[in-house]
Amino acid sequence: MLMELAKLLESWPALRQLREGDPLGLGKAVQSPRSESLVPRIDEAEHVVHSVCPYCAVGCGQLVYVSGGDVTHIEGDPASPISRGRLCPKGQASKSFVQSPLREYKVKYRRPYGTRWEELSLDDAMEMIAERIIRTRARTWRKRTEGGAPANRTMAIGNLGGATLDNEENYLIKKLMTGLGIVQVENQARI
Repeated sequence: MLMELAKLLESWPALRQLREGDPLGLGKAVQSPRSESLVPRIDEAEHVVHSVCPYCAVGCGQLVYVSGGDVTHIEGDPASPISRGRLCPKGQASKSFVQSPLREYKVKYRRPYGTRWEELSLDDAMEMIAERIIRTRARTWRKRTEGGAPANRTMAIGNLGGATLDNEENYLIKKLMTGLGIVQVENQARI
């Protein structure tokens, strides 16, 4: 019992700090056998890719560490004039975009009143979307307003963009929507 108490006291970092002359706990006194064997996560990376965080419109710089074709770690890029090496929690967790076990790799579709998801090919899904846009646009097209002024639009279709789109993507989406007569175009950016 006395031996166990002595061993417990020996393991306390505060006592080790005093005994080893490390009162602030900045040196050997706070290291354990496990902490001495740790290596940085980025040591295993074969190369680093400079990237931009995909979450919001701020555009924080990222360093993406890759090993064997897999992303091993993501951290802020200190060379970025925007974020200066910092990332928010979402940006830090953006590795899950690439390698999450929950990521879907196939198009999922649930038919109206259906109870199950079915897998569609990307070509079939794109054809379905295009057909529905064309059909809805034709059915709801308004050449003139109720007052007789030119309208040339549909109010039955809207577009909600994402905050991860860059200026070029937003420009092309806006041009496409305007060309289709879709005037309800919005972005969910929170910045």
